[in-house]
Amino acid sequence: MLNIFSVGLLGFVMQPYALVLVIVGGLIVGAGAGILVFKLLVGRKSATAQSKATKILEEAYSESKTILKEAKREAEEEKAKAKSELNAEIKERRDEVQRIEQRIIQREESLDNKEKLLDTKIERIDEAKLGLENKANELEAKKQALAEKHQEVVTELERVSGLTKEDAKNILISEFEEEAKKEAAILVRNIEQEAKDEGHKKANDIIALAIQKYAADQTSEVTVSTVTLPNDDMKGRLIGREGRNIRALEAATGVDLIIDDTPDSIVVSGFDPVRRAIAKISIDKLMQDGRIHPTRIEETVSKVRRDIEIEIKEAGDSAMLDADIHGVHPELVKLIGRLKYRTSYGQNVLKHSLEVAYIAGLMAAELGADVRTAKRGGMLHDIGKAVDHETDGTHTTIGVDLATKFKESAAVVHCIAAHHGDIEYKSIEAILVQAADAISSARPGARRESVENYVKRLQKLEEIANGFKGVEKSFAIQAGREVRIIVKPEDIDDDGALFLAKEIAKKIEAEMEYPGQIKVNVIRESRAVEYAK
Repeated sequence: MLNIFSVGLLGFVMQPYALVLVIVGGLIVGAGAGILVFKLLVGRKSATAQSKATKILEEAYSESKTILKEAKREAEEEKAKAKSELNAEIKERRDEVQRIEQRIIQREESLDNKEKLLDTKIERIDEAKLGLENKANELEAKKQALAEKHQEVVTELERVSGLTKEDAKNILISEFEEEAKKEAAILVRNIEQEAKDEGHKKANDIIALAIQKYAADQTSEVTVSTVTLPNDDMKGRLIGREGRNIRALEAATGVDLIIDDTPDSIVVSGFDPVRRAIAKISIDKLMQDGRIHPTRIEETVSKVRRDIEIEIKEAGDSAMLDADIHGVHPELVKLIGRLKYRTSYGQNVLKHSLEVAYIAGLMAAELGADVRTAKRGGMLHDIGKAVDHETDGTHTTIGVDLATKFKESAAVVHCIAAHHGDIEYKSIEAILVQAADAISSARPGARRESVENYVKRLQKLEEIANGFKGVEKSFAIQAGREVRIIVKPEDIDDDGALFLAKEIAKKIEAEMEYPGQIKVNVIRESRAVEYAK
């Protein structure tokens, strides 16, 4: 391979020399032809011209010989240079081939060594595998022997104790379960006590301070409005001929008017509290004016409706000013004002929202949280109740949609969404709004419910408590805000009482609806009675 390459390279180097010879030969032939042509053309010219021509030809011949000589010299130099480069490249290729051969030999030796080592390891693995199989056979034999011995022991134990294997297992499981429950109850009680010792005092101080700093008048509102009539004549005038006036009033206000149920009064009934307020004020104005007919009714209702809208806006602005909250969208302010005519369990929602804003803000200040977010979330937490009779969904969902629509911050929207614990709390401000909402709702006198619902709630509390094993009797006290449970001391121990309280509380949360919170108080006592004779 190297010889072929060398011959090819030598042929390539010799090409310039042959080319020079061809060129020089061409020049000589051209010069001869030129001389011949020249002689033919100028043979008859003067001797002087012939002498000059001869001299020119001689100079051309001499110059061609010089060029030929120079070309030969350059060709020899190129030849020598190419030969030297060829020899250097051949030497380099040979060295590289020798290095490759050396690496191949080394790799072959390394592979041979690895193959020998692998064979040795395979032999060792085979030996170990054989040893493990022998040990496995031995262990299986021992296992079989132990199983037979265990069965003999179990049979003997069953004969001696008079219990089957399953009975003994159940007894052990029961004992372990009771012991585990006892240890878990002790651990839970210790953890709860430690947490209470650390946080109870601080929490009470903060809540008490917030409540002391805010004291608001609470008015008692009802879900229907009542208008007192001065006499039966006025009742007849309000009804009108064939009931046209009462129909006009109902059509203009959008509420139902109940006249015959109670003497000397009209009951205004409707879902929308603003409509009820418009109807009540319109009736009062009509009775004062004395002119009661359909046209006058429409004029009066229209005027009262405009006055109520103004009053709603003023109520919203006043609430925002009282709570020191700024930058709320005008539509949200108007909805806040509508809460003046909305009640929940007899509690005015606008006053309740103000309470929540105040209390949440005060607690946030004590804890170093964002006071503005807490107050804003507290004021807007029940905003959905302003239109919950007009829109599908819970007041929480409606409130979230309204706050998002009118560009409230994500922190405030989260306070609204989480104030009933429907989603996981992500900020301390949301927790404070929820706590303030519970404080405002649960304080004595803030809310009320019908006697029927009240009695049913108390009965349900006692039924839930009495449904648990070990409960002797239960009493719903403090207007249903506490259920006191007396347990049988021989069935429930002190640690079991803790678990019983937690289970009853979970069932109450799952099955009942109630404002605020309910305290589950489990009482266990042992009494020794003897008589002196």
